Amino acid sequence: MSATADHAEERTNPAARLGFQPEQVVQEIGYDDDVDQELRESIEEVIGSELVDEEYDDVADAVLLWFRDEDGDLTDALVDALSLVDDGAPVWLLTPKTGRDGYVEPSDINDAAQTAGLSQTKSINAGKDWTGNRLVTPKAAKGKR
Repeated sequence: MSATADHAEERTNPAARLGFQPEQVVQEIGYDDDVDQELRESIEEVIGSELVDEEYDDVADAVLLWFRDEDGDLTDALVDALSLVDDGAPVWLLTPKTGRDGYVEPSDINDAAQTAGLSQTKSINAGKDWTGNRLVTPKAAKGKR
């Protein structure tokens, strides 16, 4: 595949924009009937397997956290998600877009991420109703954990 085709796929395939790779284990938290099924399916297509659920008892390569304003404490959810992945692995926080039910203020996301010890590295349009924020442990903190 050419470099141009790779870039075209990144623009059209949501999972490619999120940086998922074949054979990764991606744990999904906060699934409900309002999640973006197209995004879920594209991730499963890229990784070559189904997303694992909250009952998965091993370390995942990434976490997909669907979170709505009424879901409770975002900091607690992020800390819990961090316990499911290795240091440096991404936690993709997916929140409803502005004006949608369950919208989470960007300042709340930033505050919760910082309190949980995470840095936001990327924000993308993750679907018709969802925004994705890539959160990782800061490089300086990796060696201290």
